[in-house]
Amino acid sequence: MLSFYFEPDLSAGSFRASALLRALSLAAPEGTTIDLLTTQPNRYETFKLQAPSYEKQGDIIIQRFSLPAHRSGFIDQAYAFLVYAWNTLMAVRGKNYDLVVATSGRLLTATLASLIARQKKASLYLDIRDIFVDTISDLMAKPLSVFLLPLFKQIEKFSISRATKINLVSGGFLEYFIQRYPKKLFSIIPNGVDDEFLNVDFSKTTAERKVILYAGNLGKGQGLDRILPGLAIALMKSCDFVIIGDGGQKTALAEAVVGITNVTLLPPVSRKKLIEYYRNSDILFLHLNSHSAFQKVLPSKLFEYAASGKPILAGVSGYAAEFLRTVPNVAVFPPCDVAAGVNAVHSLKSELTDRAFFINSYRRSTLTKTLADDILTFGSIS
Repeated sequence: MLSFYFEPDLSAGSFRASALLRALSLAAPEGTTIDLLTTQPNRYETFKLQAPSYEKQGDIIIQRFSLPAHRSGFIDQAYAFLVYAWNTLMAVRGKNYDLVVATSGRLLTATLASLIARQKKASLYLDIRDIFVDTISDLMAKPLSVFLLPLFKQIEKFSISRATKINLVSGGFLEYFIQRYPKKLFSIIPNGVDDEFLNVDFSKTTAERKVILYAGNLGKGQGLDRILPGLAIALMKSCDFVIIGDGGQKTALAEAVVGITNVTLLPPVSRKKLIEYYRNSDILFLHLNSHSAFQKVLPSKLFEYAASGKPILAGVSGYAAEFLRTVPNVAVFPPCDVAAGVNAVHSLKSELTDRAFFINSYRRSTLTKTLADDILTFGSIS
């Protein structure tokens, strides 16, 4: 099993991979051994943790490879991945596998898994968390994207064509993949609500000023520098914004809110501390940039937001907007539209909302068990 991120790292990929490994271990036939090849925690430069380089847990072996220091630039991330890929290829030398599994957000983990599956003549199951070709087409500077796009399309084809089955974390991805790979089998098993967010009292004492919290990545995909300054200024008299996270656009965001006194920027925190921030907030804020690629995305953050029962302010469009309209006390507005965002804030009810049906439908433990069963079925080792 390959995942670039794994516990105790803080990222959607880490949380998903960690839950999936546990589910696979429980569901696999007796005598199955699982090698997990991953990295030392590296998601955020400002949140550093160390984990054992080698762990053996029953029939599971976890190897975490150290990476060079990197931030969110394309070149340093590419170099960090090459280090991971080299270590992974060295680790699997001389070993035989029946099945290779990868959960992949930026395509190349899936590519590495496809290469190993070909070498070992093994089945391949891919869990795809993003459409990388779409994202770089929208976000990368045009001269570079025009040069790299044909290459990444071929890499995507190499990765997907070898897979026995592909799971997608968002239903918004399905049309893209079916059009390009009509003969492949696809399923849709999304992210979900982790146990840490269940049976928690998220109520707080009401105050005159509302606290609006954003917790997550601060990259181009989130586009906070395009919405937060205007939103904060418009709500200066009634709301305070707390932003927790890190990413490639954090510097741009910090510069954009200079002098805006109702915005506080904080570094990433552990999930235990994050729950406290959720409890002390009045509204939980989610935002994706206005680029077309993000119309297909279903952010993992919305699942834990929804589990809190707190009002949710969501600047999203496309599939995420459709999904959130089924969740009570969520105000959806077009990305980067300040006036619509202000109206959305005023439309929210200042109360906890019972979302038990949503939580029961999207418990991570249930979804990953379904995913693990699907992997073992199509991996032909059950």
